[in-house]
Amino acid sequence: MALSRMVVSRCLLLRNCSVLGALGSSGPAAVAVLGERTTNPVRWISASSRAGEKLALAKAEVKGVQKHDWNRAVSEAEQIVGYPTSFLNLRFLLSDEIANVALHLRKLIGSNHPLLKSAKSLIYNDKSQQAWGLIILLISKAAGHTASVPEMDQDRSVGVLHSQRALAEVTEMIRSSQLIHQGVINLQSMDNAGNNLSGDSDMIFGNKIALLGGDYLLAHASKQIASLRNQDLNMLMTSAYRDLAESAFIGDSDDQNNPLPSKPETPAGTNSHECALEELDFEDVRDNMEPMRIEGVMGHPEKEWSLRHVLGGGSLLGKSCHGALMLAGHPEELQKQGYLFGKHMSLAWQASIELQPFLLNQLPLGTNFSLVSAPVLFHLEYDPSVYELIEPGKNSIEDVDYAALHREIIRGPGLEKTRNLQKKHSLAAMNVLDRFPTTDAQTALQNIILAMQQL
Repeated sequence: MALSRMVVSRCLLLRNCSVLGALGSSGPAAVAVLGERTTNPVRWISASSRAGEKLALAKAEVKGVQKHDWNRAVSEAEQIVGYPTSFLNLRFLLSDEIANVALHLRKLIGSNHPLLKSAKSLIYNDKSQQAWGLIILLISKAAGHTASVPEMDQDRSVGVLHSQRALAEVTEMIRSSQLIHQGVINLQSMDNAGNNLSGDSDMIFGNKIALLGGDYLLAHASKQIASLRNQDLNMLMTSAYRDLAESAFIGDSDDQNNPLPSKPETPAGTNSHECALEELDFEDVRDNMEPMRIEGVMGHPEKEWSLRHVLGGGSLLGKSCHGALMLAGHPEELQKQGYLFGKHMSLAWQASIELQPFLLNQLPLGTNFSLVSAPVLFHLEYDPSVYELIEPGKNSIEDVDYAALHREIIRGPGLEKTRNLQKKHSLAAMNVLDRFPTTDAQTALQNIILAMQQL
């Protein structure tokens, strides 16, 4: 009987392995194919062009790109680093522990537990998640490695170190463990503390699965980092754990710890100046091992947004790119540039994703969006009275009238300011790539950034 259950479990996992193996990695895992209209041939952006010219060219030409070109681009980008990142940690998923979790997860169907939403986003490659592993392997190949790297660690067929590939796996596992842990719900608010929970057995069971599943991935990630036997890398990735944990305690939240924006205190019609990159330094540029400085950030839309998303994802991707260059033996200065690339890449992608709900004139029934997304924060500064639509969400964000909030935001300046925000971080990432030699991996990363402009 036990053998039969294990076989069934593995079959279920194999059916979705290309997705579950991604562990939260989807999104801009691609080299953007920039084609012109009518009979013009496909045009690839040159790696030697200036960053600003590339972004302008992409905006003018990318209108002719078809959706199937994106799928082709994913395949092209993955071939550069050897094999699809969706299979990076498949060997960890095909274990008895995860097989049992997959079976137990089926018991939650029909319970409306948030863990099901997290699982669905992993299975169907939700575009709100990045191709973390692919980006790390591309930056690793773009930078190359020094002669001090042992030959046994080199994979000459693709130009990526075995340790760098292991780090890419670790990053995807950490990211996915965070997403799974976010499926834990608070069954007893302070007002209902001490009540009998016998009627919530499905929710209690779902919480146990979310805790155990996330902890399992996090434990494997920690074991994998330790196996690389690099104390500096271990400390660096541990600080990324800390940043992810701290991101859950920034600003206000509802009873389920869903983030809420700070109440605006500026007069109506106020527009803060666009922050230079130097103003968005939370002391992580000087030393990204130390906790980030958060004083004076909340209430300023761009600073608040940047801090939330650097802690919630940008730090992990940036420190993973930093670590990949560390493993390759590069000097500290170049390692820091790797951190900056991952950080700005993450923020640019986040801004692109947050624009999507507001590209429609009317919000589809039953859908919502993040209340701390850039368009919302920018609009609250412009029209603080809109905060009245958000106040009902202090107990639960489900009580917010998203349709009304959507109508207000699309009429304000928040969308244009978010586009400028996205472009700024894209240019910053492009400028970092100019420090690397011209290779297929560098060109792939540049085209990924260009593809973000049109998502």
